[in-house]
Amino acid sequence: MQHRTLAFIGAGNMSRSIIAGLVKAGYPAGQITAANPSLPKLEALASDYGIHTTQSNAEAARDAEVIVLAVKPQLMAGMLAALVAELGSLEGKLLISIAAGIKVARLGEMAGGHDRIIRTMPNTPALLGLGMTGLYAPEHIGARDREFAEQMMQAVGKTLWVDQESGINGVIAAAGSAPAYFFLFMQAIAEEAEAMGFSPEQARLLVQQTALGAAAMVEQNPELALQTLREQVTSKGGTTAEAINTFQQQGLMPLTAHAMQAAVARATEMETLF
Repeated sequence: MQHRTLAFIGAGNMSRSIIAGLVKAGYPAGQITAANPSLPKLEALASDYGIHTTQSNAEAARDAEVIVLAVKPQLMAGMLAALVAELGSLEGKLLISIAAGIKVARLGEMAGGHDRIIRTMPNTPALLGLGMTGLYAPEHIGARDREFAEQMMQAVGKTLWVDQESGINGVIAAAGSAPAYFFLFMQAIAEEAEAMGFSPEQARLLVQQTALGAAAMVEQNPELALQTLREQVTSKGGTTAEAINTFQQQGLMPLTAHAMQAAVARATEMETLF
């Protein structure tokens, strides 16, 4: 992996996860700086991973070759305006955004016309190193910059490039928001298990181990379609078949499609807010 001087503006959970993944993968801690207004998160990062920390965004970014934009979307414009004002320009620096809802063109405007920007959309399992991140870069972004961004996000999971920026909203619907879909389904199963007489602890064990095993079966059998995996555990006339038929009769597939399109619509709407 390329080793560049790297500055994280914002030291929240996602920054911490990426930093942890990078250091674990052998990235030099001395080439990483994190900036954050409050000290506790910075002190924890310095103690846990040996990176540099500062309360000054400009200090972190001044000598950085790559700046990771990891502040809340509503704070992005003010942060970048202040950064450009203090540094004069961001020339020669690659900006990688992990913020939701702000398109590359808008980030460029916020950054004083800077156009060397890559947008990423990680999801929360990145906190465990099991993330799924979508990436988008305009055509003029070079191969080495794309490679760096990809490898950085692979430190916390898998990655997928989209050709059009609108594809990021599809990533949000299929991966960014999707952990919550699975949690909701798991909640529904667990609550019904409790209604059948299992304790909350027993119901959770049944659900989480089954979900873990099902995900592992998908990962370890890439040659099998999801439908095939489902069919393999659905004996004709059996209990699973009855449950699957009920899901299908109640419209699980179209309901899921509708929910995902609602996520896309909201993501598109959010792009107009910043």
